[in-house]
Amino acid sequence: MTDGPLPADGASPEAALGRGPVAGRAPGERRVSSGFGRYLLKHVSGAAVSLLLVLFSSFFIFRLIAGDPIDQLTKERPVSPEQRAAMRAELGLDQPLWQQFIDYLTGTLTMDLGESFQYRRPIFDLIVERLPATLLLSGTGMVLAVLLGFWIGTRSGWKQGSRFDRGHVATGLVLYSAPTFWLGMIVILIFARYLGLFPVNGMRSPSTPPDFWSQAVDIGHHLVLPVLTYTAVVYAGYLMIMRSSILDEIGSDYLTTARAKGLRDDEVRKKHAVPNALLPTVTLVFLALGSVVNGSIVTETVFSWPGLGTLFVNSIFYPDRPVLQALFVLFSSSTILAVLCAEILYWFIDPRIRRS
Repeated sequence: MTDGPLPADGASPEAALGRGPVAGRAPGERRVSSGFGRYLLKHVSGAAVSLLLVLFSSFFIFRLIAGDPIDQLTKERPVSPEQRAAMRAELGLDQPLWQQFIDYLTGTLTMDLGESFQYRRPIFDLIVERLPATLLLSGTGMVLAVLLGFWIGTRSGWKQGSRFDRGHVATGLVLYSAPTFWLGMIVILIFARYLGLFPVNGMRSPSTPPDFWSQAVDIGHHLVLPVLTYTAVVYAGYLMIMRSSILDEIGSDYLTTARAKGLRDDEVRKKHAVPNALLPTVTLVFLALGSVVNGSIVTETVFSWPGLGTLFVNSIFYPDRPVLQALFVLFSSSTILAVLCAEILYWFIDPRIRRS
């Protein structure tokens, strides 16, 4: 004889006691849900550890290579030892190293990035001011590079060994191997110096009227050569990855079945081969999104584009330690976040990860 109510008809004693599958829930639902929780916790924890390592390394690395900030602030100016001591106290450099690290860590996590030695302005304001220019250049170049690389890579892999394949692969590899600064100088010589078609310095012309459309056209005119250089250097990577993915899919049985059903070759490629070939490129695309913030440092420098890349290079030459630290953390964290998003997306698009 049992205490309490008996289980309902058709329900097992284990289910009634809460040890079996819950009514109304698929047998594998609880396992998949808990599996995603563990998967998410694993990768979020890894991203957090990576971010902490970035914060730790940026604090010490730039203290080794940037020298004494007081020497930079008092360059070519005679100052007394008392004045140097006062400046050191104002900047918090008289504190123990562990206290400086804690202040740096809490300031970074609360977006209080300090003040630039070179510009004498809050670093957060400098980043906000220059970030749109970087996003415009890198974002436009990245979108064009991804679309161009995937389009050419798909057709090169589908027509392996053809003249189209050999020509585009050779061209892409040459551009991918070329130093960005060298390619940028070639572009400047051809399109700016000899042909005189585009400007090469800055983002705007001082003589442009202040209305919206005049400013937009002027910015677009200045944007052409930097984007052309950025796209030419980057697109070959997407081309080769997509070409390799298509080659892996060509001999698959499902493509043979699709052809046996009478589908045209273009339909087989677009509806069957390309969707499956895109899976290995997910990480590459998310890394590209992460590099939008930091992927055009050399291009910005060559074309004097007023973005974060130019700010980073100028801070190296000064050197401006707080700006270098803040940008290093920003660049690294954007890549870490992009990889984390790619790992999470893999759970939903790759059933092998869910089964494991």
